[in-house]
Formats: sequence, C-alpha cells, structure tokens
Amino acid sequence: MAPRRLGQHFLASTDWRERIARAVLGAAPPAGGRVSAEGAAKGGDLWIEIGAGHGEMTSLLAHQAARVIAIELDDKLLPRLRQQTAALSNVEVMAGDVLALDLGALTGAERFRVYGNLPYYITSPIVHRLLEHVDRLEAAFLVVQLEVAVRMTARPGRRDYGYFSAFTQFYSRPEILFRIPPGAFQPPPKVSSALVALRFPGERAHLGAKVGIGDEERFVKFLKMCFAQKRKTLRNNLRSVMPEERATAVLRECGVAASARAEEIGLEQFARIFAATERG
Repeated sequence: MAPRRLGQHFLASTDWRERIARAVLGAAPPAGGRVSAEGAAKGGDLWIEIGAGHGEMTSLLAHQAARVIAIELDDKLLPRLRQQTAALSNVEVMAGDVLALDLGALTGAERFRVYGNLPYYITSPIVHRLLEHVDRLEAAFLVVQLEVAVRMTARPGRRDYGYFSAFTQFYSRPEILFRIPPGAFQPPPKVSSALVALRFPGERAHLGAKVGIGDEERFVKFLKMCFAQKRKTLRNNLRSVMPEERATAVLRECGVAASARAEEIGLEQFARIFAATERG
C-alpha cells in the first residue's frame, strides 16, 4: 500500500510499466538483468529516477542505462528498493527528497535524463527544480496528473494556459505522450494521469538572441507577476512595477492590446514586454 502522506500511487500494472519504459527508453526492455553496451547507448549514460518506490521501474531503466540514481524519500520503501536492485551494479539508491538534494553535486559534470512518477501535490516544485539544471538535462519523462500535464502543454488562448505553461515552455518542449488510467496504479488515484516528455531546448533558445532577455531569473519572476491575477488585464498586472501610463505605452510598443490578459500572450510577446520594461 502506498503511503498516502506522501501522495504516492505506484504503477502496479506490468503492461503500463513496460509501455512507459518503451516510450522513455525508445526500445522494449530486454529480459534479464544485464546491461549491454548497445542498451546503454539507447538509454543514455545517466538517469535519475524520482520516487523509485519498490524499484520495478528502476530495474527497467537499468536494463538500458549505463547508470541509474534511484531517489526515494520514504524510508519504509528503501529496504525493498535496495533488495529489488541489489543485483544491478549500475543502480545507486539514494535516500532523500529531490527538492532538498543537490542534483548538481549528485550528477557531477555529467549530462543526465530523468524519469519520475511524481506525487501530484508537488509536481510544480519538482519541475521547477529540474529546470534549474536545464543546461545539463537531456530530457525528462514524468508521470503526472492529467490536469497538470494539460497545463504544462497548453498554448496561449486556451483556458489551461497560465504561468506554469509559460515557464515550462520557456525552458522545454513539453509533450503528452499518452494518458494513463487510474487502474494502472495502486492505490488508484481519483483522476487520470499522463506521461509527459520534456525535451530541450525550449523557447529560450531563440528568444534570447531574437529579443534579448538578459536576466532569465528576472524574466521568470516577471512571468509570474504577469499571471498573478489572471482575471485582470495584463496592463493592470504591470501596474505593480510601473505607472499605468507607462504600462499602456509598453504594451502599445510591443503590439499588445491594452485590454489583453496574460493568458492570451505568447512567450515572444512576454519577452518583448519584459525587455521594454527593463529599458525603463
């Protein structure tokens, strides 16, 4: 039984685990416990697994990866996880919270990929934490609540588009690979889930050169401010950092209507507005 205090729902279905492994690794996991050089090349050199649980997905990853760091927070699950992976010399079990661990120190100078079956209530903080390492992160494959997956991939003008959409798409190219029904998990959640792929680069790759963002951390804070009150117009939200007259002029300069709301604006327009505000 999954510890509900951590919001965990384990993938109990073998069929779904293998389908996810094929999507994540690009090939069906081979039988047996040995890691071939060909398999390692397909799966990447280093994988981090978030919420390794009982270790079933860990084993599938290890069959095609050169090295897997399996992170698990719940100390009650660690003995079984270590037992499950004991015969896999390329798996390192790490006890701890991914939000507290130093992923930079954990991975050294290596590039890495991530797989995680994330507790629904902390999906956003984990994604934010992973994207701090965007320059060394090759890809991330995350099982999340379907509603969150839709938000991550929503485009401007859609009801689900918001700050989390813009943030995720700035750093990555999110894609819903497929939906996963509640019955695939134990205990079954009350909602559907999805496997989301985050691939790189995101829109930041061309916006920096095209628009000149400068300080990315300030730009992300600017995005959050723009979406702070979704019911208000973008001009009203900008009033927290500049006079209304200046906000109106900036929007006009960037070709954005004064009546526009943040959920109607794409990242390039946000970048142009930000650059204009930075100029003062």
